[in-house]
Amino acid sequence: MEPRIVSREQWIMERKAFLEKEKELTHLRDRLNAERRALPRVRITKEYVFDTMEGKKTLADLFEGRSQLIVGHFMFSPDWDAGCVGCSFGNDHVDAAYQHLQHHDVTYVAIGRAPLAKLEAYRKRMGWRFNFVSSFESDFNYDFNVSFTKDDLAKGKVYYNYTMIETKMEDLPGGSVFLKDQNGDIFHTYSDFGRGGEEVLGAYMLLDVTPKGRNETHAMSWVKRHDEYEGEAMRRVYAA
Repeated sequence: MEPRIVSREQWIMERKAFLEKEKELTHLRDRLNAERRALPRVRITKEYVFDTMEGKKTLADLFEGRSQLIVGHFMFSPDWDAGCVGCSFGNDHVDAAYQHLQHHDVTYVAIGRAPLAKLEAYRKRMGWRFNFVSSFESDFNYDFNVSFTKDDLAKGKVYYNYTMIETKMEDLPGGSVFLKDQNGDIFHTYSDFGRGGEEVLGAYMLLDVTPKGRNETHAMSWVKRHDEYEGEAMRRVYAA
């Protein structure tokens, strides 16, 4: 149904009524964020080792001296030539915030299963500043339920987003958060999957206030890697 055309006075009245609903959502988000921070934590006792541009590093090393670590579980299977389009879309947004996070006691790192050389080449192609590390020889992705062995997939369902789902994908998206205390102990505090990290996507938040909204046939149907959009202006930006 097409929206009505009304007077400015009528528009103000209806807009103010809708503002009350927006305020409800804001207050609910504040309460949810507080509850999220109050969730129990799990001590990490297993030592995970990753391939990085500075050599082998443990999960503790990835904090880079800060007390909080956000991990982007990036879909990049070992036999792929490029990273997931949707994950790349998300990491464009993270990269914009990266410097601010670093100066607020938070480190962000993307972790994929592809060999380090592939990950680093793709990071440079995308122009991202955060570190990209490989879990190629680690159980990390499997333990955090974002990657699945062929045996797992053969069973028909895998454990993802806290339930059993059907998928043929060896890798799926997600994010995990960790805390390192003053004793150096590491705790897993939070993970989200699927649309759980959607509020990070500023482009979607901007589209949501436009008349046509997201205007897509399915989630991210219009999204491309940022150097794949057509147009002279885009070619100039990414050739610079």
